[in-house]
This record gives sequence, structure tokens and C-alpha cells, in this order.
Amino acid sequence: MVTLVAAIHIIVCITLVIVVLLQQGKGADVGAVFGGSSSTVFGASGAGNILTKVTWACAAIFFMTAIFLAYSSTRRVTGSIFEGVGNPVRSAPRRGTLPLHKPAAPAPSANPATAPLKK
Repeated sequence: MVTLVAAIHIIVCITLVIVVLLQQGKGADVGAVFGGSSSTVFGASGAGNILTKVTWACAAIFFMTAIFLAYSSTRRVTGSIFEGVGNPVRSAPRRGTLPLHKPAAPAPSANPATAPLKK
């Protein structure tokens, strides 16, 4: 469930960024740069176009998924990083330590070419 909501959250994030970047800002006409705009800076807001509605929908979904993910992350914590500190795991002996058992003597070589020379 959390994986599905996280995937939806990421998709909504990307969609929200794209939709916001597609929107036209207020006074963003070419003539507005030189002061020849006939509209006011805070122009009358109409009913809103489809991009505005998609932005609001994505924002609502974004906040709902963010709250759900934050809540579910607090419920999933089961332990502490400090558990088992008293029992360190031994993986390999440190350098300079002697092994507990003595290794067996090597077997004599059957090949005379590799046999050690005797004097």
C-alpha cells in the first residue's frame, strides 16, 4: 500500500511541476515587457482554465499522499539502530591475532619437480 501511494506521490509531483510551468503568468505577454499591456497586473480572475483546475487537483492529491506517507512512516518503525550494540558480530580476526587452532603440516609433495631440495 505504501509503495503504491509513493508511486502516486512521485507521479503527482512530476505532473504538478509540469502543469505549473505550462501556465502563463499574469502580464506575461510580449507587450507587457515594454509597458504596452492593456491588462492590469492583478487582472480580473475568471472561472479558471483547465490548467488551474489540474493544478489544484494535483496540489490536493500531493498533500493527501504526503500526509499519508508521513503517518505510515511513523507506524512502520519497529526497532532502534542501537539494538544489539552489546553483541558485536565477529566477521574476521584482526591483524596480528593468532588463530585458536594450529594449522596442519603440509603434505609431502608427490611430484619430484616441486619437492623441496634436501641437503
